Amino acid sequence: MVRGGQGLARVAVVVRAGAAPLWWLGVFAAGIGVLVPGVTGRRIGVLAGAALFIVATAVVARSRRKRYAALAGAAARAGKYDVLQDRAVTVRTWRRGHRWWLLAAFAAALGSSLAVPAAGGMLLAGTGAGLRLKAAWLGRREKADDVLLWVRVDWLGRRGGGPAGKQVKGYRSTGIAAGDAAPGGARRRTAELV
Repeated sequence: MVRGGQGLARVAVVVRAGAAPLWWLGVFAAGIGVLVPGVTGRRIGVLAGAALFIVATAVVARSRRKRYAALAGAAARAGKYDVLQDRAVTVRTWRRGHRWWLLAAFAAALGSSLAVPAAGGMLLAGTGAGLRLKAAWLGRREKADDVLLWVRVDWLGRRGGGPAGKQVKGYRSTGIAAGDAAPGGARRRTAELV
């Protein structure tokens, strides 16, 4: 990078990157798990899974909101030489860095079906749904403040390196039209780019 610029990734994109794989792995694990009668039986497994889905969605969607809000409130303006990372690169990097965790979670969800059918898969899917809701919350905040929030890429690579982890000292902000992702981390529609 030139003249002290930093590589920046969108906060909402990083949050949203895990939502789809967790959701689909959870749905797949729950679908397979419901085929196994398990120790508790299918009915209890599905009811327990539904409860776990609701709890996981709520907990993940609400977790660390104060930290996100504090970092967003103190966000500094991005510099002239800062490099904004593409949405696809951010998503690909996150998924590559977490692929073994995703596979381990999927295996654990499948294994838990032997005891409580479908519950582990529904818990996994609830985690994905919670991340999607958190990204949507960040998107509403970005629209309200008329800014996009960015985090330094090198802070994400460290241990426990989430976008609101201890290693993150602050966010950067840009105008709402910067980058290739809409508020909340979704792809920009073609009409928005014109």
